[in-house]
Amino acid sequence: MFAGKNKFLRLPRKWIVLLTAVGFSCFLAGCASTAKEGANPVSEEGQLFDGAGDGKGSDDTKDAVKFDQKLDSYQPLKKKYNFYFTYKVVHPWWDAVAFGIEDAAGQYEDMGIDISYEYLAPDAASAKDQIRRLEDAAERDFDVIGVDVADVQAVTPVINRLIDIGHKVMTFSSSDASREDGCRRIAYVGNTHNYEDGASLTEALCKKLNYRGKIALLVGTKGAPCHEERALGARDVAEKYPDLEIVETAYDEDSAEKAYAFTKEFLAKHRDLAGIVCCNMSNPVGAARAVIEDGRDKDIVIVGMDHDQEALRYLREGKIYALGVQDCYSIGFNTVQTAVKIADGLLPGEVYPEKTEEKTTIIYRNDASAMLRMLYGEMD
Repeated sequence: MFAGKNKFLRLPRKWIVLLTAVGFSCFLAGCASTAKEGANPVSEEGQLFDGAGDGKGSDDTKDAVKFDQKLDSYQPLKKKYNFYFTYKVVHPWWDAVAFGIEDAAGQYEDMGIDISYEYLAPDAASAKDQIRRLEDAAERDFDVIGVDVADVQAVTPVINRLIDIGHKVMTFSSSDASREDGCRRIAYVGNTHNYEDGASLTEALCKKLNYRGKIALLVGTKGAPCHEERALGARDVAEKYPDLEIVETAYDEDSAEKAYAFTKEFLAKHRDLAGIVCCNMSNPVGAARAVIEDGRDKDIVIVGMDHDQEALRYLREGKIYALGVQDCYSIGFNTVQTAVKIADGLLPGEVYPEKTEEKTTIIYRNDASAMLRMLYGEMD
């Protein structure tokens, strides 16, 4: 629905209302990857991953993604705003963020305020491409430029340069370049706890393995803060347990196909591999495909990130053990609200925080069917 090479097209407000009423089902069904053709049906008998994580589901699964967001009480100072948002790579995860962006824009429209924006990304993650997009945006008349940072070291100097020449720049989505990194961006909206997400998922995996065995790590895009931070959290947890060892690490560049290929290599090299930690939305899918194809889905524990439809199906079937689901809708919605306030000249601490933290919910097998119903309208 949302082509990364073209301007994101505003949907009519009546369609946004309809889509919100039915959740992500219509929105994401055409974007998320589908189950791999030829995958074997799952039998409940003999599965290693019986039930949810240690018998517990997530009590707040229904709140993992909030579709009922409403604009806060702030009254914008202008009738028209023009924003530019660029992110790491064209992918269903960012399509979900776009849904929240569009809903917020539609609610402003109901107030008589026109929110125009461009929402663009490359087909493959590239800091060089992102820098070019930011520099091009700086030549045009945008009230705020937003960026989901592809590489902190490479992109931070560009953000600072744009700030120096008078542009208002924020970060959003999953990857911040923070003030601690030397970046002078105005504010960030998104996941502020990527390290903790990686640590929590790895802790769940370690417990399932009784704290022993060989594990592999699929990271994502080299230099992307969210992926690197999750990987660091995973490493720190694994290092606590002397009988656990991370034997392989690979960067799959947000590609399920590359994650599949790397996992095949892991499996061939380590016949006693016990687990895989996945740090983005694509790599649990690729890892699960490879493990199932190799016939070792009863033996290898997979944990990873997010709400890909295929990954949720694998979770329901017991092929994936746990997923960390981020509230992408709220990220997009709150990005627009924050951009309006930045455009009006307000600084963090006045009517919005410097960092707006969005939620991640760790879900297990018992949660998968409910999540599939909520996000995709998929019934058991």
